Amino acid sequence: MSELESANAPETTTTAPQSAPPSTIVEPNEEGIARAVAALRAGELVAFPTETVYGLGADAANAEAVRRIFKLKGRPADHPVIVHIGDAAQLDDYASEVPPEARRLAERFWPGPLTLILERAAHVPDIVTGGQDTVGLRVPAHPVARTLLEAFGGGIAAPSANKFGRISPTTAAHVAADYGQHAPLILDGEAASVGIESTIVDLSGETPRLLRPGAITAAQLAEVLGSPPADPDADAPRAPGSLDKHYAPKAALRVVKRVEMIEILSTNRGRRVAVLALEVNVPRLAAHLVRVAPAVAAQYAQSLYANLRALDATGADLILVEQPPQTAAWAAVNDRLKRAAKSAEAT
Repeated sequence: MSELESANAPETTTTAPQSAPPSTIVEPNEEGIARAVAALRAGELVAFPTETVYGLGADAANAEAVRRIFKLKGRPADHPVIVHIGDAAQLDDYASEVPPEARRLAERFWPGPLTLILERAAHVPDIVTGGQDTVGLRVPAHPVARTLLEAFGGGIAAPSANKFGRISPTTAAHVAADYGQHAPLILDGEAASVGIESTIVDLSGETPRLLRPGAITAAQLAEVLGSPPADPDADAPRAPGSLDKHYAPKAALRVVKRVEMIEILSTNRGRRVAVLALEVNVPRLAAHLVRVAPAVAAQYAQSLYANLRALDATGADLILVEQPPQTAAWAAVNDRLKRAAKSAEAT
């Protein structure tokens, strides 16, 4: 069995009750960081905060440890994970070729919510890259992540610390809730400040391509690259979070304009409906069934996953999300909502 095939082997320990022992979540003090480093070096998993979302990490050089990520998440073996590194100087440790554009982007945006896709070095395990010839690299900005990387001394492969396809976690409590008694060690870094996954730019080909929008916008990238990155094409590498169906709550999710939302609420019978509204409350619903988000893209993004998790926890059958503005500033938010709604269509 190849290492990619073995990542799909069933994990029999993921159906436990959804409660985590208190000792699972630890403070990121000297003792907590030491425990996390010891776990990583022993081939175990560690969940840790980044400014985007919490990551489920393993030693990037340990293929067996990285396979444990796939098994715990239920993640497809051909879906690559991002390697988190301590600084841009480590690019050459994981990439066989680092073009000038990559170094300029790293200088401008690292540490920060930007992932660079580059030609992989030969020693990077297939399980990290999804069997591709490219690898995703990022230097996170969160102080806990940076302290962990410095203490560990190597790269940490880490997708988001949730079950595959579901809502990403932005707090330690979210991670514990997803994995219950089988949660790994979780470093508590409070709520993520960005709240959605990193921007992903592919620099492995002749033309830079934007594979996933995030907090760093296409316009910001263009300031460094000299022109906006191209959209992904059929030859683009597979990237984390780029499947049509992703980021989904258990409830069905629909993105609708406010007029349609009010109409659905007034005619709905027999279903429990919750709402993520934009700026204005929905008084006809019980308070616990409504979350009101600001009409500022960065603030909306920071609370998006927490809001969706809270609404999902009400036991709602349907979550209506009031359609955000369709502008460049909202590209990342709309991307996540589109994929979450696609997941609902399939259920």
